[in-house]
Amino acid sequence: MTLNGNNSSEKPINSEIVADQSVPTAMQITDDLDRLLEILPGEIRLRLEQHPQRDKLIEVVLDLGRRPEARFLRQTEYLSDVPVSAVDLSYCVDRVGTFSGDNRAGIERTLHRISAMRNRAGEVIGLTCRVGRAVYGTIGMIRDLVETGRSILMLGRPGVGKTTALREIARVLADELNKRVVIIDTSNEIAGDGDIPHPAIGRARRMQVARPELQHQVMIEAVENHMPEVIVIDEIGTELEALAARTIAERGVQLVGTAHGNQIENLIKNPTLSDLVGGIQSVTLGDDEARRRGSQKSVLERKAPPTFDIAVEMLERQRWVVHEEVSETVDSLLRGRQPNPQVRTVSETGKVVITHELSSDSVESMSRRSRSTLGEPRSGSFGQARGLSLSESRGGSGRDSSQRTGWRSSGQMTPLPSYSRNELKSRSLAEPLPQAYLDQQDFDQLLNESLDRSFRDPRDANAFEDLPPAGPNGEDLPLHIYPYAVSRQLLDQAIQTLNLPIVLTKDLDSADAVLALRSHVKNHSKLRHAAKAHQVAVHTVKANSMPQIVRALQRMLNLDDPGSNEPVNLNLFYRSGDEDEIEALEEARLAVEQIVIPRGQPVELLPRSAKVRKMQHELVEHYRLKSSSFGEEPNRRLRIYPA
Repeated sequence: MTLNGNNSSEKPINSEIVADQSVPTAMQITDDLDRLLEILPGEIRLRLEQHPQRDKLIEVVLDLGRRPEARFLRQTEYLSDVPVSAVDLSYCVDRVGTFSGDNRAGIERTLHRISAMRNRAGEVIGLTCRVGRAVYGTIGMIRDLVETGRSILMLGRPGVGKTTALREIARVLADELNKRVVIIDTSNEIAGDGDIPHPAIGRARRMQVARPELQHQVMIEAVENHMPEVIVIDEIGTELEALAARTIAERGVQLVGTAHGNQIENLIKNPTLSDLVGGIQSVTLGDDEARRRGSQKSVLERKAPPTFDIAVEMLERQRWVVHEEVSETVDSLLRGRQPNPQVRTVSETGKVVITHELSSDSVESMSRRSRSTLGEPRSGSFGQARGLSLSESRGGSGRDSSQRTGWRSSGQMTPLPSYSRNELKSRSLAEPLPQAYLDQQDFDQLLNESLDRSFRDPRDANAFEDLPPAGPNGEDLPLHIYPYAVSRQLLDQAIQTLNLPIVLTKDLDSADAVLALRSHVKNHSKLRHAAKAHQVAVHTVKANSMPQIVRALQRMLNLDDPGSNEPVNLNLFYRSGDEDEIEALEEARLAVEQIVIPRGQPVELLPRSAKVRKMQHELVEHYRLKSSSFGEEPNRRLRIYPA
């Protein structure tokens, strides 16, 4: 009878096809299944020998007092209605090798693994008999990576095929690439039980480990005594083993290993194994760097180069995610960005198909580029179309920092010539200046107008009549804004609450405008130079307060109307949204709208905590009124003044 036969389907991912490698992946499978069936009791053995899906058998589970189970690739079945007895378990134990310290045993010259469960007295009360298969050709998806000589880490849940892939990698490196390969076989799972290794590892040598806790010592011994070019390790699971792996990598030996964990994020969060991907440490950034990143001053950074250069996430047997540069992936994840790894699958014709898994930022970037390809250009400062066509996107997984992307690198914007004052004076009046130089003068004027617009008094209804319509340069929505020294948390809150068509970006190349703190624009020329170099306008806010930020965002979208009577959205000013905050903000709103504005009279509010008073101050500022706190704690309160 079938216990569970349904598999949840994989959700589709946004992907960009990069290559279709014509690498055949015809696989040959050797499992010695009859040798495993010989150790099972008679009734169970006969049932499996006649089973139509015996080639897909994964493991047999025998638990004392329960019915025996057979687990296949997509289902689990009971093999008998008679519960497993102690005699059945003894029958199996007598026909396998000696159990090691990790309660694992094997069958000599095979790859099968028998794991025992014991009671408190040390007696065997359960067995998991796992089928070991040598699958030749299983690494066709990453054959090109294996040949590079770089260290590779295989990740995946138990049973996905990590050890099988590791065994085949060892064989390919030893037999086909003629390298000196040493396998650290802690549980005799890679090369099988017994002193003579299984033929599936080819010419690779195998070192056995007396006790699992000594694996890190055997790893170092292999390097010091046997001059390997490649070390193969299965199931790196302790801090000592991770440190030993780093020591081996630093000696110039190629490492190929496995670790439990579905994704790189699992290793980053695992303090025991994080050293495999470089280790994590907390660092304090300087003021300028924190503003540039738009982050806090204390951030997490990668501590050292990763032990493994390449990471492979084995999601399914025929679908692997490849991170060709582990260092770039870890750095991106620590900075809150989604990496752009390769996804390698095997097509129905047996060829390897390589695609790229796109993050949401990449999807948005491609959609913006596709508009220019389809004849819907987004206007830049001088009307040039922004974006590259899809055919111009690179196929590599890592982004070369020396190569610029976006409309400025598409060839549509020429470099600006530099002229000294004497050269300008010496030019003939009949000889016109190059258009690029005139465009630069236009941009300087545009930048000055943008800054001037930010410094104007928002209470003056005529202050913005002489400026162009919505957007700094008439861009299509959503407007992409690069924040500089402005609270990203407040920006996100304002954009989400007011549902503004704005996207925050950390890439100045893709920005339509810069929103900066006014004091930094006045005192730091670096921002002005960066804005001029990237051809984007600069808008400023006076302070990191919600009213200032909301007003600036609305002004950039031409939504700011000083005379508007639209009701204020109190959700902008909540922090935790508790009852005290709601009551205090509602009190301030009613005081402003019913007394201060219509009657022109000042109003004192009830005593509140400092945190709540700050929110009331911001709400009053939103109405373009002034307020002050007076009194002593705990009776300190707000006084609101008419305009």
